[in-house]
Parts: sequence; structure tokens; C-alpha cells
Amino acid sequence: KGVVDIVKEMGFPEKYKKVNPKKRLPILILDDGTIITETVAISTKISQMAPDHHLLGANDLEVVRSYEWFNWLSGTFHERGFGCFFGPHLVADDEIAFEPIRRKSRVWIERCYAEAEERLTGVHAVGDAFTAVDAFLYVIYRWGHMLRLDMKGAYPKYTNLVLEVTKRASVLKAVEKEGIPLIEDNRADVPNTQESE
Repeated sequence: KGVVDIVKEMGFPEKYKKVNPKKRLPILILDDGTIITETVAISTKISQMAPDHHLLGANDLEVVRSYEWFNWLSGTFHERGFGCFFGPHLVADDEIAFEPIRRKSRVWIERCYAEAEERLTGVHAVGDAFTAVDAFLYVIYRWGHMLRLDMKGAYPKYTNLVLEVTKRASVLKAVEKEGIPLIEDNRADVPNTQESE
């Protein structure tokens, strides 16, 4: 129904707190008004709504592998990495700690990108076809550009997956609707946390 650009808003807009008191995106609102939050839950619901597309995988093991990726991406990579990088105030009250938290988070993020690169064996994360995991990996890949990481050079297998995802008409339509760059997203004013040489 609508798109909320949290980069422009610099966080969760207060006006949507009634929709999700956890103050987190994404949010899926079904036609009957039911609200579903959290990426994994939303991906599961969308997969249930379109079972012929096998968005969580084509067999039981692929579904398990999808949830394995989802848990790692949402907890380890997203929350522990980017959550701390963009929200150091969530883990420390003293502003003097913010920059060291961001530096440590950046190291963690780069470690996670390297781990994703190592885990990928084909153009899809799970099985031989597109799954919701590929979509989640695509979103997180784009965030690497906000940190000014050399995504193509450092993570070629990951880049190939993303290039495959961006061929999808649904992805192109979503990117156009959101008004965001397809891959190289440098919209955020990100603090420089790279060590000086």
C-alpha cells in the first residue's frame, strides 16, 4: 500500500508506530487488515500465498536451508552488524562509545559478507532457483554500498547472485516503486569508520 524510505527518514517514522509498535520494518498488511512483521514471517506468508513459486525452496531440505539462511541473515548479519552500525545508541548510552561500536560493527559486517561469499556455490543461495533468501541477500548486498565497500571486487559470487536477482521483473518494479537505486545505494550519510592507513 505504501513505501517508507527509512534512509530518508533516518529511522522508523513515529507516525507508523501504531502499525508496528516494535518500530521496525518491513511490515506486511494483508487485505483483511492483518499485520505481519519481521522479514522471515513476511517471507513465509508470501510463500504460502504463492505456493507454486516455491519461494522457500522446492523440497523439505531446501525449506530448512532457507530458514538457516534467514536466521543467520536477520540475527547475525542484519541485527548484530548493521543494527549496531546504524544504531549504536541502542547498545550504548555514552556517545563516546558510538564510533568504536561502528568500527567493530563494520568489521563484523565485512566478516559476514565474506561468509556469505564463501557459502554461495551457485547463482542462488538455496537450490537451483530463486527463493526469498536471494531477495534478502539482495537487500543486504545493497547496504554494502552505503559503507562504500568494494562489493563487486570482494564478493564476486555474491555479486553474480545479485545480478541474477535484478533481472527479475518483480524486483525492477519494486525498485521503481520505492524510487531507490537498483544496486549501488549510497543515499545514507554514513560515518567513515575505515581505519586510516
